[in-house]
Amino acid sequence: MLDKVDRTDLIAPTPGLTGGVRSASKHDSGPKHVTGEAVYIDDIVEPYGTLHLAPGAATIAHGKITKMDLSKVRSAPGVVCVLTADDIPGINDVSPAHTHDEPVLPDGIVQFYGQPVFCVAAQTREQARAATKLAEIEYEELPAILSIDDAMAQKSYVADPHVMKRGDSASALASAPHRHASRMMIGGQDHFYLEGHISFAIPQEDGDVFIHCSTQHPSEVQHNIANVLGRPANAVTVEVRRMGGGFGGKETQSMQWAALASIVAIKTGRPAKMRLDRDDDMIMTGKRHDFIVDYDIGFDDGGRICGVDIQYAANCGFSADLSSAIADRAMFHTDNAYYLGDVEIRSYRCKTNLVSNTAFRGFGGPQGMVAIERIIDEIAMTLGLDPLDVRLANYYGGEGRNMTPYYMPVEDNVLPELTRDLLASSDYRARRAEIDAFNTQSPVIKRGIAITPVKFGISFTTTFLNQAGALVHVYQDGSVHLNHGGTEMGQGLFIKVAQVVAEEFQIDLDQIKITATNTGKVPNTSATAASSGADMNGMAARNAARTIKDRLIEFAAGYYKVAPAAIQFVPGRVIIGDVADISFAELVKQAYLGRVSLSATGYYATPKIHYDRETASGRPFFYFAYGMACSEVMIDTLTGENKVTRVDILHDVGQSLNPAIDRGQVEGGFIQGMGWLTSEELWWDNAGRIRTHAPSTYKIPACSDRPEDFRMDLWSSGRNVEKSIHRSKAVGEPPLMLAISVHRAIAHAVASVASVAQGKIVPALNTPATPEAVLRAVARLADDMAGHAARQHEDLPVKGADNTAMVGVGAPQVGA
Repeated sequence: MLDKVDRTDLIAPTPGLTGGVRSASKHDSGPKHVTGEAVYIDDIVEPYGTLHLAPGAATIAHGKITKMDLSKVRSAPGVVCVLTADDIPGINDVSPAHTHDEPVLPDGIVQFYGQPVFCVAAQTREQARAATKLAEIEYEELPAILSIDDAMAQKSYVADPHVMKRGDSASALASAPHRHASRMMIGGQDHFYLEGHISFAIPQEDGDVFIHCSTQHPSEVQHNIANVLGRPANAVTVEVRRMGGGFGGKETQSMQWAALASIVAIKTGRPAKMRLDRDDDMIMTGKRHDFIVDYDIGFDDGGRICGVDIQYAANCGFSADLSSAIADRAMFHTDNAYYLGDVEIRSYRCKTNLVSNTAFRGFGGPQGMVAIERIIDEIAMTLGLDPLDVRLANYYGGEGRNMTPYYMPVEDNVLPELTRDLLASSDYRARRAEIDAFNTQSPVIKRGIAITPVKFGISFTTTFLNQAGALVHVYQDGSVHLNHGGTEMGQGLFIKVAQVVAEEFQIDLDQIKITATNTGKVPNTSATAASSGADMNGMAARNAARTIKDRLIEFAAGYYKVAPAAIQFVPGRVIIGDVADISFAELVKQAYLGRVSLSATGYYATPKIHYDRETASGRPFFYFAYGMACSEVMIDTLTGENKVTRVDILHDVGQSLNPAIDRGQVEGGFIQGMGWLTSEELWWDNAGRIRTHAPSTYKIPACSDRPEDFRMDLWSSGRNVEKSIHRSKAVGEPPLMLAISVHRAIAHAVASVASVAQGKIVPALNTPATPEAVLRAVARLADDMAGHAARQHEDLPVKGADNTAMVGVGAPQVGA
């Protein structure tokens, strides 16, 4: 496929240029992060009179507020202002999808335990938090829906169910040589960013407001706060210099806290800061959606899938948020790397009385992909095959086997080559044989290994979001001011876009000033999400820089009387035919004196994409990003403890803009995915109270959980057949799904317990694979083995494992 690529964009690092495209430049804030000099919102010096906010939370999951006496709150020490729904000057709504189902503060109806029902502004944060405890609120409790199963039974949805289908799955299943049906519970995940939600609102003239907000979507915060205040969008300015992590949790859910801070700032005329306590953050903000997946799969003797019927039920919480798009993306990634010819996919978006779930790295894709990877393993175990061989048998490729369930052809598939290269570097075949031999001799400690692929679509599936803007100024001394609509949450977006501009002007990176994202500079931007930050903002910035560069060329051609083609930009200098060889700064100064505009905006809209949701067909993605991971684990069958002992990763980032940043993203994404699949368990009690709301009860991976033997490489043959920015590929979300190999390796280790019946009994392992979940899977497998032996004795047919009766494993668990 490389012959399809315009090779003029496949550039190597420019000799003599410090920090251009392809160089492994350090993160622009890296030294500041290490020294503590990086300024986050809570580090901004507070003007005199700044007020501090704290939310007052509901103590039931669902009900009517019959009495709310806040007199003691208002008279508490230091309290200046107390907000309720009655104090909202404009529209009481911060829903991102215009569903009008997410109030800033509820007007009479509470919909989840911990929902903010009022807000206190006081002289200090401690005073505000103390005052919230003095409220006297009475409720008329209403029935609460606290699980997916309950929501499905009551047909409680935040949006209509959706269906995607191709071919005739029912007939294909009926005629398949083998058939397997089961259920998988997929747990949610808290974002657990280092910096929680925070907004700092400063009142301006004319009732305007300036907001420092930790958000991935400044423009949407701007528009929502304008609506809440009853003002036009130009009365609100939102600025984001950096976030201490986002992972999708700050795409939509920043708006409630920015709204409360803004209302207080306008109401009192004083700066107002809302910084959530860690516990409040985990209680009051949404998470990755938990899913229940029911599936029925038909396949042949070689493991090739003949027909698929799969149903997703997503726990959306009390409001729609972005759930429809997230549930859609799970459907889009049901196939992962595999051709599904006759397939029907149904998706239910369940409304529950829990916090509203939201975007999280992968945006529904991980849930779809972990399900199909478990299905592949179950096919292999049922047939007694190596799961890798079943994966290879089902890969996209060959005539008539390159069409997705949503009718988008897969034209850039590199998985066969990636698989070949990772098999060679990881020595998977020999290691699996050695592990299987080890397990036959080890009654307690079991090992497992798995190799899984990633095919992840890049673009917002909501087409209009695929646009970006940028603003570039060149000053008289040749220094450059860069601004664009993307936000920096630690992922290295700012340095990558700066490298693009440095490459365009052929100047060193230290000549470019990276400035805070600001809605007053670049308007109407999309969220920094969908792994599209560098793709879109890099293109917009390059377009702005090229506009200025073209003006400089036109000026120099006239000034020096040479043809435009004779003018070359080389590192730090501009060669003007045989006439002059001057510095970039000299040319800029001459152009300024010649009255040439040295400022330009840039704009980019992703080409080719379109999608018709009614027919579930089109091209929702510009291209696919690919990767492969091989993970090896060890489990203790007496305690359920598990440890990842070795990981081999080969990931395709195309022609990397910055290999250092990309390597960091691949490693970080993998570890975060590993946490989701192994240790990060969310648990609610029967009252709808989340009990895992602090590091003491919610376990993200620690440094000691990182595999000691961690072998990760960017694929040297990587390329992008589409005209992305310098032929690079997105790297934000795809690496998270590489961690699915860890979950499947644990399943392999669990399956080894049933060696006497291997190939017939399938371990039912859900996510996360905590020690308790591993123990349950081992125990269930032992029970299945006993049943298997009894059936053999009675000469009955062997039955595959079916865990449809399981509840509460991996998914948000309600009750003990």
